[in-house]
Amino acid sequence: MARAPEAETTRRAAQYLRMSTDQQRYSLDNQAEAIAAYAAQNGLTICRSYIDAGVSGLRAANRKGLQQLLAEVVGGEADFEVVLVYDVSRWGRFQNPDEAAHYEFVCRQEGVQIEYCAEELGAGGAAGALLKQVKRVMAAEYSRHLSVTVLEAQRRAAAQGYWQGGPTGYGLRRCVVDFEGRPVAVLQRGEQKAVHGHRVVLVPGPADEVAVVRRIYRLFLKDG
Repeated sequence: MARAPEAETTRRAAQYLRMSTDQQRYSLDNQAEAIAAYAAQNGLTICRSYIDAGVSGLRAANRKGLQQLLAEVVGGEADFEVVLVYDVSRWGRFQNPDEAAHYEFVCRQEGVQIEYCAEELGAGGAAGALLKQVKRVMAAEYSRHLSVTVLEAQRRAAAQGYWQGGPTGYGLRRCVVDFEGRPVAVLQRGEQKAVHGHRVVLVPGPADEVAVVRRIYRLFLKDG
């Protein structure tokens, strides 16, 4: 007797990838590679990808990939049963951990599970739920601490006379200085420093612009 064909055992899955900055350009590939390995081990076929490249995980409002994923799940357009995410922090670093739980619940309510490929969350149940919430809190705290650290570093750099970004005023230009404070190059509009550890200071611009600025000050302060 001929053997009946085996039933399809794989489940359809989507993957959600997110990186915060352009400097993490390889992060998306690393996430996708880990997710592919997880899918292969767990009988999942990845059929969709939702991506937020160079987007902070603090808010959902500016994450078009996540918004599209949620809209299709809620709208009944999702043709998958599972969403694979590298870890809890890639889903989001929401300052209120309940927000991350809310978006996961919205998906689960529509029959779509969220699975984290690089997290050891146990077999679910109370222990797994508790551990997941702890990781959400840790993800939020990391962003809060990083924000404070970056702000303090910027404050110290500004106090030392280093330019913190943005367009310069008329008559000024940005100049890159090395670790010893020696000038390296004057940046033109749209250019950025090439070495991460170098700093930027403001220097006088073209002579004609400097002359105009000095004339303005002279007319105001001396001539009234």
